[in-house]
Amino acid sequence: MIIGSVVFEIHLPYAGSLKEKRMIIRSVKEKLKSKFNVSVSEVGDHDKWQSAQVAVVTVAPDRKQAEKVVQNVINFVETNYPDIHINIYKEII
Repeated sequence: MIIGSVVFEIHLPYAGSLKEKRMIIRSVKEKLKSKFNVSVSEVGDHDKWQSAQVAVVTVAPDRKQAEKVVQNVINFVETNYPDIHINIYKEII
């Protein structure tokens, strides 16, 4: 069993309130869950209205599969959310 994880540190320069931030993050989380069948959770910066930390985790039978899913998630976020500033931390265990 191999675990693939990626943590996105997201900066939302145009978010004007916590409500707006949560709306954006909720959309990202739901799209990732439905498209890639992964676990997604906001894991940090809960009370900061212009930043968030979102973790995505998948479990796979081999390293190649885990790396593929994690890379597809990263590509999806970078492609579909170009106006969001993101730092990415990837790990395969």
